[in-house]
Amino acid sequence: MEGVGLRKVSSHCSISEMDDFDLSKLLDKPRLNIERQRSFDERSLSELSVGLNKGSVENFDHMYSPGARSGFDTPASSTRNSFEPHPMVAEAWEALRRSLVYFRGQPVGTIAAYDHASEEVLNYDQVFVRDFVPSALAFLMNGEPDIVKNFLLKTLQLQAWEKRVDRFKLGEGAMPASFKVLHDPVRKSDTVVADFGESAIGRVAPVDSGFWWIILLRAYTKSTGDMSLAESPECQKGMRLIMTLCLSEGFDTFPTLLCADGCSMIDRRMGIYGYPIEIQSLFFMSLRCALAMLKHDGEGKEFIERIVKRLHALSFHMRNYFWLDFRQLNDVYRYKTEEYSHTAVNKFNVIPDSIPDWVFDFMPTRGGYFIGNVSPARMDFRWFALGNCVAILCSLATPEQSMAIMDLIEERWEELVGEMPLKISYPAIESHEWRIVTGCDPKNTRWSYHNGGSWPVLLWLLTAACIKTGRPQIARRAIDLAESRLLKDGWPEYYDGKQGRYIGKQARKFQTWSIAGYLVAKMMLEDPSHLGMISLEEDKLMKPLIKRSSSWTC
Repeated sequence: MEGVGLRKVSSHCSISEMDDFDLSKLLDKPRLNIERQRSFDERSLSELSVGLNKGSVENFDHMYSPGARSGFDTPASSTRNSFEPHPMVAEAWEALRRSLVYFRGQPVGTIAAYDHASEEVLNYDQVFVRDFVPSALAFLMNGEPDIVKNFLLKTLQLQAWEKRVDRFKLGEGAMPASFKVLHDPVRKSDTVVADFGESAIGRVAPVDSGFWWIILLRAYTKSTGDMSLAESPECQKGMRLIMTLCLSEGFDTFPTLLCADGCSMIDRRMGIYGYPIEIQSLFFMSLRCALAMLKHDGEGKEFIERIVKRLHALSFHMRNYFWLDFRQLNDVYRYKTEEYSHTAVNKFNVIPDSIPDWVFDFMPTRGGYFIGNVSPARMDFRWFALGNCVAILCSLATPEQSMAIMDLIEERWEELVGEMPLKISYPAIESHEWRIVTGCDPKNTRWSYHNGGSWPVLLWLLTAACIKTGRPQIARRAIDLAESRLLKDGWPEYYDGKQGRYIGKQARKFQTWSIAGYLVAKMMLEDPSHLGMISLEEDKLMKPLIKRSSSWTC
């Protein structure tokens, strides 16, 4: 792989000549059998910051729970349990395996959807980085890590490409939104075409791809106990390049990441520009994962120091300014405006009259959540499921805030879950606001798609959050709802309507991450030890630093 990082090609060029090696042999190093001991995740950032000169092996996250293959059609997780798996599980595995994409005979990912009934393929026949995450977790939990390793290496190669949109060159660390394998039966060769945003709707680069890649690298390491991949020079460089993009200095006065609309799972114009909760949660989680995997060598040490500082600032900012519960809503409602100096209570000069009417009825006395966005004179009070669930998993949310988020889901079950889990956002925007915010987007009409639609893939994130907060009964209730319809409806991409009763008007059938999300949710509920792949415990010594300034409550 030595020359790969130096190769500069167009993002539409073939990399077949770069791939004369076997992916599985690229990093042919022995796996390490590691005894269970205190996880790196449980060590504090404060402890880390005073011991940066220690070796990476002793500081790495050592806990893992290896899976074991039980056969092609029978998932390993089912054989470890005494009860019979739901009939849907076998169907789901069969559908998931049909979606596999091969490069030179080796699986490197899963396509977004396997819907032969659809006339328009668009880009649903590609391997999306964010879409593959639940598929990867399903294979890891089933004791099949090779496809995940292949995917991580393939996307790492794509990161090394020179990326241009028109005449503008993207940052070196940018990961692709997706890639497609082209098979030439005549020449008997495979080539890869990648999309870094230049073909996407709106031409927006995916900010979340790099974060998901780092999170998945940690999940692979936790699951297999194989640290050789994460510690390889190629992966170390890949992580550093992503961190360089995120930690670069500019004109920002906040530790959050400034983003364009459509840069994440919500990849169309939906008014999430600024500092969307989904990106901030994924940013925080990827920082913590990178912190656990970066080596403490010359280059790594500098990044570790910067990550530690950013994590402290980001957690303070998010836990204070993005958090909303009944008391905080009442405080915002009583804000004075046009305050000046460091003693200001209304730090962002939010006008109380801008608070939408719906939020007063939506907010229960018990419960809370991270709102969608906070920037000067603007608070987006909408609920976004992915950002809040990830905040629980990476401990961006304090234990008290995590429980409050689960309380909110229980209290507002009809609104946030309804008849099909889980609302991607709430509430829907409509009428004049819809025209202004979405630009009259015909796909994001009210209670459809990203605008209040219900997405089955979010079931795995909800289940993980439920297990972490000790509320598995919420996950069981949601899974029961999904099992009543998902298979019968052909595994749709999303559902429409206030209650999520109707298959989405443009939803693809046999959507891979709907299938994989269900499998991951089932396997985690059956064997909660799988949670360790995608969960990070709270940093104990960091907690005292997270408190509001005296001016906030005066």
